[in-house]
Amino acid sequence: MKIGLGKLDWYIIKKFLVTFFVSILLLAVIIIIFDVSEKIEDFVRKQAPLKEIIFDYYVNFIPYFMNMYAPMFVFLTVIFFTSKLTSDSEVIAILSSGISFHRLVVPYLLSATFIAVLSLELGLWVIPHANGTRVDFEQKYNSWRKVKLGHDMHYKLENDRFVYLESFSAYNNTAYNFTLEDLSGGKMHSKITAESAQYDTLTGKWKLRNWFVREYGDGMTDHIRSGRQLDTVLSLTREDFFRNRYTIQRLNEAELNDLIETQKSRGDASVKQALIEKNNRYSLPLSAIILTIIGVSISTKKRRGGMGFNLAAGTALGFSYILFMQFSEMFVVTDTLPASIAIWLPNYLYAIIALVLYVKAPK
Repeated sequence: MKIGLGKLDWYIIKKFLVTFFVSILLLAVIIIIFDVSEKIEDFVRKQAPLKEIIFDYYVNFIPYFMNMYAPMFVFLTVIFFTSKLTSDSEVIAILSSGISFHRLVVPYLLSATFIAVLSLELGLWVIPHANGTRVDFEQKYNSWRKVKLGHDMHYKLENDRFVYLESFSAYNNTAYNFTLEDLSGGKMHSKITAESAQYDTLTGKWKLRNWFVREYGDGMTDHIRSGRQLDTVLSLTREDFFRNRYTIQRLNEAELNDLIETQKSRGDASVKQALIEKNNRYSLPLSAIILTIIGVSISTKKRRGGMGFNLAAGTALGFSYILFMQFSEMFVVTDTLPASIAIWLPNYLYAIIALVLYVKAPK
């Protein structure tokens, strides 16, 4: 049986979407004002052009900000205008006219689904491109957002070959105290050590300096060679050392999946950040629908505290969700839970809360 949308449905949908987009845009403007005041010294000191500040940074910052906090604003939007409808006795009039609570929720779900789908599309395709321009700007003009490289880095390459380097210099693209081990077939075949290994961005080759090779033969027969310089090709590039959560945010869905597959095959521990990003792109939009159900369920009942009580309770519940969402990432970083479970934990928990509140709401 098809459910046609009437005037009441369109009224709620219009209220929902207009309130959501206006409120999140207003807050984005406020955030931008505070952000400018915080970073103005960097912009002036590094002579950032006004055109780049506006179009490369802030124009790309707005969709990133809106998508990140969309579920929170969906929740507050529902709490705000539904509580007002309730306090004005409009909800009572609607339910008294023969419209069931479940039917009343339909336009809310349609609006939340529209925002969720929009958020998903933005997160998968639009925002990664915008993040690329934004992150490049931050790396260039913001002193607080520099890529930090770790020490004692390990990488697994194809055919069970393992690379170790003590440190990597971004200035001259050089890895220091470089080691390459061939462990194919579960047996050590060779080990290459070098004082340094410089990556050539033009040829894609690594230039080993002061190198030493030990090839392990059968029994006690080992072959040892050494030299001043040796060129070799590895499935490892300069960009692999710069993977962090900010550079991962610039990858679209296909690129992110390729990176995850590559990092998994190498045994790269930084794959956790890529898995967190991938799961966040799907779990975040769904949370808008879950929080909408919670918002409607707690806002359609008149309380002594009125709209103020609903807003306070809704804000507390919304912030607890955001906090839980950030905390769940720690389960991945500490290897407590896989990303496919940890990142979805807030949705699992709040879906149960939404179901309980939704069942109780008509009563």
